[in-house]
Amino acid sequence: MRTTLTSLAVALALGSLASCGGGGDGGNQAGEAQTGKAKDAAGDKTIATGLGSNGRFAALAKTAGLDQTLAGPGPYTVFVPDDAAIAKVPAETSAAWSKPEGRGEVTRLLTYHIVPGVVLADDLGKAIDRGKGKAQIITMGGGTLTAAKEGGSIVITDGNGGKVTVTKADEQYLNGAVHHIDGVLTPGKN
Repeated sequence: MRTTLTSLAVALALGSLASCGGGGDGGNQAGEAQTGKAKDAAGDKTIATGLGSNGRFAALAKTAGLDQTLAGPGPYTVFVPDDAAIAKVPAETSAAWSKPEGRGEVTRLLTYHIVPGVVLADDLGKAIDRGKGKAQIITMGGGTLTAAKEGGSIVITDGNGGKVTVTKADEQYLNGAVHHIDGVLTPGKN
């Protein structure tokens, strides 16, 4: 699927819901993807600026060369694991990420946390409801995540069956939105 999708269309490119958005082939600009209210909430910070330079996710984004992408026009939605979640990654895996030969794996991992367009928690909730309890989300890396509701929270299941919970939703930035999660999403084996 080579069509560029805008915010709600991305949320609804989830299974059978793809027809509910305004997906066009050229409307993937932050200004078109956000309402006036969202733009006001976002201010002038990009996702890269909002993540700062001290967090582990931001450091990995820099290692992968994605910091410039997250500073660009977007729009993007990023599921950001908290530092404690990234710290739980086995030491041999995280040590490999800092080596030049590990850059491809870091990029694959991080693009699995990024979705094109602005997908707010309300969009996810509606997509889950319309999908009879589940919604498929296509990532920038081409992987698939599954969103569901559990106990009043949005839970994301990755390609290996691992589950993370959205702990803080809808941080809005000039070029998209960030949802904080309590774990690292891992793509399935290709």
